[in-house]
Amino acid sequence: MNIISLFSGAGGLDLGFEKAGFKTIWANEYDKEIWETFEKNFPNTELDRRSITTIASNEIPNAVGLIGGPPCQSWSEAGKLKGIEDHRGQLFFEFIRVLRDKKPLFFLAENVSGMLAGRHEEALENIKNHFIESGYNLSFQLLNAHDYKVPQDRKRIFFIGFRKDLNITFEFPNGFSKKRFLKDVIEDLKDNVLPAKEKNYTNGNNCKIDNHEYMTGGFSTMFMSRNRVRSWDEPSFTIQAGGRHAPLHPQAPKMQFVEQNKRIFVPHSEQLYRRLSIRECARIQTFPDSHKFYYTNLTAGYKMVGNAVPPNLAYYLAKKIFEQLDELQRNKTLKLSA
Repeated sequence: MNIISLFSGAGGLDLGFEKAGFKTIWANEYDKEIWETFEKNFPNTELDRRSITTIASNEIPNAVGLIGGPPCQSWSEAGKLKGIEDHRGQLFFEFIRVLRDKKPLFFLAENVSGMLAGRHEEALENIKNHFIESGYNLSFQLLNAHDYKVPQDRKRIFFIGFRKDLNITFEFPNGFSKKRFLKDVIEDLKDNVLPAKEKNYTNGNNCKIDNHEYMTGGFSTMFMSRNRVRSWDEPSFTIQAGGRHAPLHPQAPKMQFVEQNKRIFVPHSEQLYRRLSIRECARIQTFPDSHKFYYTNLTAGYKMVGNAVPPNLAYYLAKKIFEQLDELQRNKTLKLSA
């Protein structure tokens, strides 16, 4: 089952979908800092590097599915909450434009939970209606990746739809009661990490494990306003796209409370506090170690990892989509020709 991928980033969605039995034949990513990472990890996928705003739909191949995570900075709870008024929010409509023109059997679009803020209610309903008016039965839900074998608290919303003529509606899979925690994925990495070189340049091939290096430098007052340490037996905080906001390694004790909005590192244990490495963040996101990230400065590495959909979460959603389409095929009510 061939699919196309928009705003592909480092390929978290694509990894999950390929594990479930789909194949990304064409992808689009405009950020030049990501191109090498995507192309080297997906050598059999055609990557179109142009802005989606300049790509005519007839230049995009037909496929059974369309997936992607339109840029979310304008919706983010950490941003200015401009939402759909922001040009990055408008890119959601490029996704819908391609959907309407290509008419795949299904689509999946992912975005941040900040989209649920009350001030965005009208814009969110507008987007939902666009999906429905495009000819799809829409399913919409807020999911926490931790429920889907991802060792991280990470809440994201998903729009998933099947074309109306298929007469089916996507059913979100139930989460798993057995959870994964930090000790399950990064404990073996604690002793062989490297600090970044000067100005946070990469150590490159000197890393014993690809990308196992962490950003150095000070911590902002905002960062120090909250505890940023999760224990080994807890899930990670959300892996963000900014390296300076990366969670701290669980080898350190929880930060000490001083007063409201002010914490400090526990005295005499300061040497234990470091940011999680890019590889540790990637493991927490459930990228396999074979998925190497290419960058010159660690800032780009953290951004790629933090913006991705966790492949495990993508897999369980893709698996459900695959099963529902496969059932139609077996009932001979669907012939897959894209």
